[in-house]
Amino acid sequence: MKGNALEALQAATTALKGSDKCEPKDVVGLAAYDPEMWNSIATSISDFPEIVSAVVYANSSDKKSLAPSPVPVAFHFAGKSEGDAERSSTRMEYLYPAAKSHKFATPFQDHFHYNTEALSHTRNLTLLKGQMKSPIFDLEAIWDEHTWYEFADRSVEHTMSTMVQEPYVNHVPTLTGGVGRGPLTNFYRHNFIFNNSADTELELISRTIGIDRVVDEFIFKFTHEQEIDWLLPGVPPTGRSAEIPFSAVVNIRGDRLYHEHISWDQGTALTQLGLLPEYLPFPGGELEYRVPVAGLETAMKLRSRHSVQSNEMFNFKTRSQKGSAQP
Repeated sequence: MKGNALEALQAATTALKGSDKCEPKDVVGLAAYDPEMWNSIATSISDFPEIVSAVVYANSSDKKSLAPSPVPVAFHFAGKSEGDAERSSTRMEYLYPAAKSHKFATPFQDHFHYNTEALSHTRNLTLLKGQMKSPIFDLEAIWDEHTWYEFADRSVEHTMSTMVQEPYVNHVPTLTGGVGRGPLTNFYRHNFIFNNSADTELELISRTIGIDRVVDEFIFKFTHEQEIDWLLPGVPPTGRSAEIPFSAVVNIRGDRLYHEHISWDQGTALTQLGLLPEYLPFPGGELEYRVPVAGLETAMKLRSRHSVQSNEMFNFKTRSQKGSAQP
């Protein structure tokens, strides 16, 4: 930051107060993406009562030289640290040992890292929303509305209306979904909303709510009466029913969905539909191994911890190609 730090802060806070798109106007959060920048302005923050919190990006080697903060602060330290992260009501430290430099959070820099920046963004929201009178959205209601449009209303337009301008969805086992409004709309229209069985049901097992995320455990129940190409690409309908444990990590920006990461065990899906043999050849040609995959038991155990005995797969053994078990 060139010039007088006090003048720079004055210009910034004045501009924010004068903007009709900035509410509320009596609280400001400050973000410093460079340790030198932070040191140049930290001593001036006390002159601005509207600045109520700050976030700072620095290298772990900068920790001892950073100016103290007069307001609650979150420090993001890149690189390996010699000590533990400090945690208190006014100072939160987060460590990113794999990050190459503090510029991991600055787009278009060589060391920018999307996932690490996104993690720090969520941590920033945890601090800033609590200090800045920010709106608190009902993330559960937003997510439930989205899934209702997907599975009950079955409307592409309504489903997309719950999402940001450029969202993305990734079904991790099959890499199906879409990145961007156009590709994702096409996916919902041709591969998802109208491709689910009529009896599809989502049985919620648990839900975790974060500052910008909903994480669900649920059982996806359906009868495989048509090709479900987002779940089982290229597999003709078997006519069988299945109950598959799923997890969904849903990121929400403001009051709209930003992305969904959906995961499940493809092995149990194939097993329940009769598409995976109990034994497969082990490389070398003489033995077969019992495939370490469970069927409906996976859903039963998720639903009730006492329904299925734990560790039964420890008894699995190889057998000869002719079918006799090996000790």
